[in-house]
Amino acid sequence: MRRFLRDNGLTLTFLALFLAALAAQAIAGHAEFNNDQADHGGSSVSFWRYVFSSAYGVAVMENWQSEYLQFTLFILLTVWLVQRGSPESKELGKEGVESDKDQQVGRHATEDSPRWARADGLARRIYENSLLLVMGAAWIGTWVAQALTGRVEYNSEQLEHLSEPLSLGQYLGSASFWERTLQNWQSEFLAVGSMAILAVYLRQRGSPESKPVGAAHDATGVEG
Repeated sequence: MRRFLRDNGLTLTFLALFLAALAAQAIAGHAEFNNDQADHGGSSVSFWRYVFSSAYGVAVMENWQSEYLQFTLFILLTVWLVQRGSPESKELGKEGVESDKDQQVGRHATEDSPRWARADGLARRIYENSLLLVMGAAWIGTWVAQALTGRVEYNSEQLEHLSEPLSLGQYLGSASFWERTLQNWQSEFLAVGSMAILAVYLRQRGSPESKPVGAAHDATGVEG
């Protein structure tokens, strides 16, 4: 058990932080929802009814989809784009999908290579793009979930104000949907861009997200 915890410490810690934050969001959101209900003369709802409501669902999904979009784009763009001096970038001159030898696939696979790296044809094509495919699917799925829950929440507010509800297509073209979407996207793009350029000049000793403390500023693709 100790070895399992040590070997998976990063994933387990972030999973625990995720679950704690998700629960705390539900508690705070439930209180805020009932406060808003009281302010408008509505009745309060139970905690579990709130957790399964569109109000909570859209609040969660709009953040999830932006996070998965961030990683989807980062995975894809770092194949072709580089940032001189950043550990978040490949070395200069290695733009593109690289050769089979560099990627250790097919006849260049080693004894430790995954079985799918030795495969040919479609199986290998899927495996060598599997990270992008899964992250992209997660982004699309959570974005669809945001759209569906967001429409329900938006139409609930419309009916409270005696206004016409919107169809899914109308909601997808509404300012409300894009305001909620873009406020998350812009923060993700800023965070990734900031990390790429700040890691050129700043260091964190012992972190693989940083270059070694003594590495030159223009050392690219070097991790500490």
